[in-house]
Amino acid sequence: MNQHKVSQFLVHGSPDLPSVTVDSNNIELRDKEGFIGDRANLRAFVAKLEKLRKVYRKSGDDPFGEPASEDLKKKQLDSVLADGDAEAAALVHGALEEFAQELAGVVRRFLQTEAWKGTERIVVGGGFKGSRTGELAIARAAALLKEKGFEVDIVPVRHHSDEAGLIGALHLMPAWTLKGHDGIMAVDIGGSNIRAGIVVSNLEKAPDLSKAEVYKSELWRHADDAPARTAAVERLVDMLQGLIASAEKKKLSLAPVIGVGCPGLIEADGSISRGGQNLPGGNWESPKFNLPEILVKQIPTIGEEPTVVIMNNDAVVQGLSEAPFMQDVKRWGVLTIGTGLGNARYSNRTTK
Repeated sequence: MNQHKVSQFLVHGSPDLPSVTVDSNNIELRDKEGFIGDRANLRAFVAKLEKLRKVYRKSGDDPFGEPASEDLKKKQLDSVLADGDAEAAALVHGALEEFAQELAGVVRRFLQTEAWKGTERIVVGGGFKGSRTGELAIARAAALLKEKGFEVDIVPVRHHSDEAGLIGALHLMPAWTLKGHDGIMAVDIGGSNIRAGIVVSNLEKAPDLSKAEVYKSELWRHADDAPARTAAVERLVDMLQGLIASAEKKKLSLAPVIGVGCPGLIEADGSISRGGQNLPGGNWESPKFNLPEILVKQIPTIGEEPTVVIMNNDAVVQGLSEAPFMQDVKRWGVLTIGTGLGNARYSNRTTK
């Protein structure tokens, strides 16, 4: 891979990507009550569930018993909806409906901004999407928007929530830079988890990267460990080095690239100017901290070639996993429901 030629295309946080222009990302809409996005993230859903549980506790038994609402697993909620106790299912449906109302309201606010005008489709990703409860909330929000006359499709991201943010990293660079290699290393940093993985491009099957897949990945829930920033970066480096060694053992040829999705407003030099408050250890917005530079220093080569690290906003990267499937529209966006509410709006460079 011609490093000099490739470097012309790799600018951290760039809005000008091979298949799309990023019209906006990391918008932080406010009103008198605070950030609009805080009404449609995972914590907001948990708060609505807890509010309804308090009503049950006053009038009788809470069908979920002692566990705190934030400790209830997505699988538990999904199981209740499928074939659980009727009162418990009614409680989840109530929280789901209230959350869907809020999500629809948040989407309306985004669509009213200049940056999101003309949006034809919105894909919804993030950890909440990776559950039946989340899928129902998204579908209900879509129905509410149609009732209000908003002509916009809302669909879940098709890839597993653990994989979309990794697969999207392939779209940070032109497909031709991947030729001669099986794939790249990718990182998805979130407010609760860090994922790293080997992403196989499968260019021979689909030049548009629509057949890309995660060959192997590793997940670390840093929220459980509350590490310092330095320890978090060290853990990430260890994850990457282990996966690179695994790829070499399997005879997978990796392009010397690490694509990173990270919350916040990513500057061209790789620093984070705002929006990194939920990242492990804090102070990721320090002008003295630059994750891409650290990764290159700690992993200077991949397959005997100099390492290149390219970083963009995590919602931007997760949404990019859908780029091959958005060619029938011109303007589309992504919302990621997790610790926060990530957002990005795109215009396709070409459409079919």
